[in-house]
Amino acid sequence: MVSTAQQDEAFAAFVRSESDALLKTGYLLTRNGPDAEELVQDTLVWLYPRWAQVQAAEYRLAYVRKAMVNRFLAGKRRKAATELYLEDAPAGLADQLESTPDRTAEVDERDLMWRELGVLSDRQRAAVVLRFFHDLPDEEVAGVLDCRVGTVRSLISRALSALRMTGTFADDSVGSYYLRNVGP
Repeated sequence: MVSTAQQDEAFAAFVRSESDALLKTGYLLTRNGPDAEELVQDTLVWLYPRWAQVQAAEYRLAYVRKAMVNRFLAGKRRKAATELYLEDAPAGLADQLESTPDRTAEVDERDLMWRELGVLSDRQRAAVVLRFFHDLPDEEVAGVLDCRVGTVRSLISRALSALRMTGTFADDSVGSYYLRNVGP
């Protein structure tokens, strides 16, 4: 029997080692840092009392990732998503910008990616993130989304078609282009 202290240490060790990966997944799903952090925290808080089940899983990260995707999809059904756009830059930003190299093209490209990912449904975005960012096979994506492999392929196909229809990326590499260097 595992003691509470051992279980707490196992939980803490998991969080230390996998929080970056979970935050990146959360960021891709929610499309912003604060919501990603909240999603990861909410998932870990929800799983903490069930940590023995997580430890019993063959692939702990996959188990937690699946719980996170499920919480993301359920949360989107419970409430409407809201985004806050600021008209003015925060104070002191101009000084920081003068001392850093110009990364305008990179920022523009990433902004375009986020806006275009925003046209996808939550399930399509989750399927695209799991398939292209995590490079999971369709069978594993189906397991995470609790659907058939054919449904995953349909979700990804429709997502890529929607992204192609935006006109920015018309070739078949749109999925890998979008997610090759993504992160907060």
